[in-house]
Amino acid sequence: MFDDPAGWVWNEAERAGLPVMVSPSGLLPQVDRIAGHHPELKLVIDHLALLRAKDNAAFDDLPKLLRLARLPNVAVKASALPAYSSHDYPYYNLHPYLRRVFDAFGPRRMFWGTDLTRLPCTYRQAITVFTEELPWLSAADQEWVMGRGVCAWLGWPLPR
Repeated sequence: MFDDPAGWVWNEAERAGLPVMVSPSGLLPQVDRIAGHHPELKLVIDHLALLRAKDNAAFDDLPKLLRLARLPNVAVKASALPAYSSHDYPYYNLHPYLRRVFDAFGPRRMFWGTDLTRLPCTYRQAITVFTEELPWLSAADQEWVMGRGVCAWLGWPLPR
């Protein structure tokens, strides 16, 4: 076991079956250790753990994030992405990164999100980046990414 002052949190969340969402920008090696030591703990990484930068620099830790895809108890939330781009909607410069994350985690472990508090676009645009601007995302994949996946991950029933 490794020395982790917050170990009790992970232990209790794992024991209770409580998924945990974390925003670990710059801390992906720690997430790797936590997820590895707590295989029944479901972790969701917010904002793809992007660095507080724009464009390519925001994705400097992408290889570390993609490495976490090997762990079945780790998922990612692709939220607030427009805040990490200096380009305008539809943020084409982010699409190749999204594709790499999707290819690594798949539609059942990559979730859409917004974080409206800091988006440089409308809510509708934050949605349509995923629903209209990613041609490689099939209709079935889109259903998982846009809500079905996070509901399944968290154990929430889908609306009828």
